[in-house]
Amino acid sequence: MNQIPIEKIVVPSTTIHQHDRNEECNRTAQLYAILEAVCDRVEMHNNLGEQRNNWNTLLLNSINMITLTATTMSGFAVTGGEGASLLALKLSSALLFSAATGMMVMVNKIQPSQLAEEQRNAVKLFKQLQREIETVIALRVPCEEDVEEAMEKVLALDKAYPLPLLGGKMIEKFPKSFEPAVWWPSRHLQRKNTNKNGETTRQGNGWNVEMEMEMREIVKVLKTKDTEDYERLGNLVLKTNKFLAISGPLLAGIAAVGSFSGSPSLAAAAGALAAVVNSFEHGGQVGMVLEMYRNCGGFFKLLEESIESTLDQSEVDKRENGEMFEMKVALKLGRSLSELRDLARKSSYASIEGTQNEEFASKLF
Repeated sequence: MNQIPIEKIVVPSTTIHQHDRNEECNRTAQLYAILEAVCDRVEMHNNLGEQRNNWNTLLLNSINMITLTATTMSGFAVTGGEGASLLALKLSSALLFSAATGMMVMVNKIQPSQLAEEQRNAVKLFKQLQREIETVIALRVPCEEDVEEAMEKVLALDKAYPLPLLGGKMIEKFPKSFEPAVWWPSRHLQRKNTNKNGETTRQGNGWNVEMEMEMREIVKVLKTKDTEDYERLGNLVLKTNKFLAISGPLLAGIAAVGSFSGSPSLAAAAGALAAVVNSFEHGGQVGMVLEMYRNCGGFFKLLEESIESTLDQSEVDKRENGEMFEMKVALKLGRSLSELRDLARKSSYASIEGTQNEEFASKLF
């Protein structure tokens, strides 16, 4: 019996097409599953954000009421009272100051206003990811890279904005130095593609040499002006928050000791100062301001990395369209295309003349 050579065996095209359709359906189903998880996280972070914002308001009012009540008792103890009534005032104020001290330590440790801002940022970023996934599904059939990228972004966001407060998973509220938030997958795994002859193709797909120079100047301005300014402000707010977080419980503790030791005047003064410090820290939501600076610093860092990774791709056909990319950068910075080009031109002239460009890249914040 004659055997048919393997190379002459023909696989029916319908079988291949059916296999491709099954893979496409599978990838679409996977992307829909990720989309469902993203929508669930939006709801979770939104609910927790409202809860933690309520914590800030309720705990602020409760601690201030306890502190001011104890301060009033200490004031009455200074003005008069004898025997059992004086002892009752001192003991009550001491207990209230002790309770206020413990509550301040707990609240300053978790920073409810900062937690609420973290959840608001997480909701915004998860909604942004939700729209990106919906756009991919609407425009084309998802590929394997779309599924992997969406999964990496979800996990990166989960790591950047954790939900639990226990077990060391909470974001460090008092780091040694200010660091911008990072909520995107690491880009160091991306490989730079170069042509075989080592040259770089700079024309086509909406890109040209002038646009590349423009983008490099924008990155320079972002690093030397916007990012540097937010790091300076972030470190200032971080130091202020640390000082207030220590001062509040310390003053309340001094007030408690003053009440126990029979120094009601010291207790009244320290208690009043503790209420002022607590109101300034949590009423002014210093933690929220710090988180806002972290988020803004992360935004600029992400934009820098996005531009640099795009320019590192030597084959322009594999880049995002240059005109589209330029428009996105301009919108993210709150500028028109002409304003973006003017900014790059000013930065270039300043570098040539050896002066410093005083204009910031972003007009949004």
